[in-house]
Amino acid sequence: DLTRPWFYGYMTMLDIDRTIARDLFCCKEDLSMALPLICDFIYDIGPKLPKEIFDNPQPGVWVAKTAVIAQNACINAPCIIDENSEIRHCAFIRGSAIIGKNCVVGNSTEIKNSVLFDGVQVPHFNYVGDSILGYKAHFGAGVITANVRSDKAPVRFGFRKLGAIVGDYAEIGSNSV
Repeated sequence: DLTRPWFYGYMTMLDIDRTIARDLFCCKEDLSMALPLICDFIYDIGPKLPKEIFDNPQPGVWVAKTAVIAQNACINAPCIIDENSEIRHCAFIRGSAIIGKNCVVGNSTEIKNSVLFDGVQVPHFNYVGDSILGYKAHFGAGVITANVRSDKAPVRFGFRKLGAIVGDYAEIGSNSV
């Protein structure tokens, strides 16, 4: 129903064809409804990813052979890191994370239960939790997606945690929360 403004808004702010997780978002009335499904989605598609493109270095983790991973980055399952992405020094991927093509997850950045569409850059001291970041979104240094309300009440649809849904090409200034 394209008459619903929030539905129309999501469809214009995020191009779901710019992520390996396209099927995770298809037919969702609200894209945030995909957040609790990320873990199962990764375990479903991970084993089906082409072996000529993706390695499976540990159970539940699939990393494109063209991705560059710093030796001291921590990557927990389940996780998919797509082609030509860079995971830098001291990055911490806590799990249930999909990192798109040509992404940068930088120094001391933490990702948890989130989808980064292709071309996303979260290069320094960022926290991305329970969030969806659109195509070529960019976070300045120290941006945090606070994912719990200060009063601990459910955020939306009964979710206890919801960080941010950030549109394609969005630029978020340094130290924003």
